[in-house]
Amino acid sequence: MAAGAGLSAAGLILQVIFRNPLAGPYALGISSGSSLFLAILTLSNLSLTPFKLQFMDKGLSILFSIVGGLIITFLILSISKKIKSNLILLLVGLMVAQICSAIQGVLEYTANPNNLKNFIVFSMGSLTISNQTEAFVLLSITIVTLSSLIFLIKPLNAFLFGEDYAVNLGFNYTKYRFYLILIASVLTGVITAFCGPIAFVGLAIPILSRWVLKTSHQGLQLISSMILGATLLLICDLVSNALIKDVIIPINTLTSLVGAPIVISLLFKSKTW
Repeated sequence: MAAGAGLSAAGLILQVIFRNPLAGPYALGISSGSSLFLAILTLSNLSLTPFKLQFMDKGLSILFSIVGGLIITFLILSISKKIKSNLILLLVGLMVAQICSAIQGVLEYTANPNNLKNFIVFSMGSLTISNQTEAFVLLSITIVTLSSLIFLIKPLNAFLFGEDYAVNLGFNYTKYRFYLILIASVLTGVITAFCGPIAFVGLAIPILSRWVLKTSHQGLQLISSMILGATLLLICDLVSNALIKDVIIPINTLTSLVGAPIVISLLFKSKTW
């Protein structure tokens, strides 16, 4: 539930900042950046690093995951200043994700078989790779990070109408944009470190929330998105464990089956690109 709420909130933040309903941690390559840096940590054979920890040692994994997400986020943000088309920006994000996946593929090809097996399971998205203590750590970090958004509702509402509107209302656009991107990247990085890259939750749930509430108030949208995201991921987890006896279906399979139709519906409903 913490993972679902956090990814949904991160997706909503990115969609408001980029003013693009197809923006999200997975679509813009942020999850891919986090996953790549985790692959560098866990699969590379660099003998120079003194930090060669086992896969489930979470402290350094969280750090690498957040740094990877931040690098990709600020890269996409820099590109967005030069590209006005939301569609082109989305395609750039997808290409960045492909580059990250290609580098990750090289690391997987040259990795130790035991490390590779663990990482493949991780890359499919799983809510079972963390123990109870680690789940409590994820919950604590998520609650603290999401709580900080209470102080950013007003700038988030202003950002919905663009940079000029926010500046005219007296908000420091650069500062608040940095805070919001940092929160989105931390949420994505931490959840990726604990659960693997989970597709479509951060992209589809904010869209679904807007369809349900029919309001532009971002405070209400955040609450709605977090509730819907937590509920969806909980249901997907229950189904993944119960659908086939003695087999756990990768969580990404189910979230894609739910999220992809929502995104397709948006493509048909949208009249401006």
